[in-house]
Amino acid sequence: MNISTPYLKENNNDEIYIPLAKPSITKKEIAYVNEAMIKGWGENKSKFIEKFEITFAKKTGAKFALATSSCTGALHLGLESLGIKKGDEVIVPESTWIASVAPIVHLGAKPVFVDILKDSWCIDPKLVEAAITPKTRAILCVHLYGNLCELNELIKICQKFNISLIEDSAEAFGSKYFNKHVGTFGSFGVFSFHGSKTISTGEGGMLVTNDRKIYEKAKVLNNHGINRNFDKQYCPSVLGYKFKITNIQAAMGLAQIERSKEIIQKKIKIMKFYKDYFYHNKFISFNIEPYGYKNSFWMPTAVFSSFCKVSIPSLINEFQINNIDARSFFCPLSSLKFFKENKKNKISRDIYSRAINLPSFYDINENQLLKVCSIIEKTIQK
Repeated sequence: MNISTPYLKENNNDEIYIPLAKPSITKKEIAYVNEAMIKGWGENKSKFIEKFEITFAKKTGAKFALATSSCTGALHLGLESLGIKKGDEVIVPESTWIASVAPIVHLGAKPVFVDILKDSWCIDPKLVEAAITPKTRAILCVHLYGNLCELNELIKICQKFNISLIEDSAEAFGSKYFNKHVGTFGSFGVFSFHGSKTISTGEGGMLVTNDRKIYEKAKVLNNHGINRNFDKQYCPSVLGYKFKITNIQAAMGLAQIERSKEIIQKKIKIMKFYKDYFYHNKFISFNIEPYGYKNSFWMPTAVFSSFCKVSIPSLINEFQINNIDARSFFCPLSSLKFFKENKKNKISRDIYSRAINLPSFYDINENQLLKVCSIIEKTIQK
């Protein structure tokens, strides 16, 4: 299978370090960033930010988009704009990165951890409904590794109990649920542009929403509480934050959005390579893509059968010896010392002990993929 990139010369040195993820940088990104550095000041200080937001909103089908310095910042702004406060409860999946939960805690609310589904590794709707209390204000679902949550079921639950749905789509840019982009189903959605993500600004995030009130409030909070439509210069109307993205970062993001179709297609090809290589191996499974779901496959994740007794720490060590970066599945968040542990969430704990994230950066070549697969194969055979 030929998966080489048309932009950068392929390096066939098999001894080179194979990272887990990194951005794809071409002449377009460099040209846009150079323009932002040279001309993006004064009256042009927000030129690329505005273009980035407009283009991203159009790409996802959202009415409004607000660029931020991180996805965590975008989530914090969205939660506060939604009115999440001390004493509220927000239902969250056990398996996700801490950034999904930290803003909830910082706002004084309580994250309520529920288990995930075995196949998608996303939040279990049945357990969500069972966890709802009079204090529940929202459900935060995470489209993990590009996989999609069961949105129809979650929307029904939110309507039934009159609570909000929040989509953490940090890892799912390009994923679609019955032809509609994830992140656009709930009260708001957030995306990440970290250096490891499908499209990147180095660091950065985006809040998208179809709710003008949430957008307008988040926009004011994002700039130290200054409402430029009504306030006197440098007179904040509320005590806000500084989660703004820079013009230079947005320039890179705009170039990435304009190339996003080809970047996602490459991610899909990489996932296909892994699945094809292990097609007849009954001891390993990967990210799923049910009917009606379009998975952008941000992070190929291998889950090993409990029968083959693969040690994830040992496999990661073997990769490191061979100059390959890989990482473990997200640990169950309630197992962290600053939360109350929920041992009932057994699927999250089980998957964590049997799963690993594999290299999938845009410029990875076939020889590098074969090297990754051969190490996995040898590990399974031991």
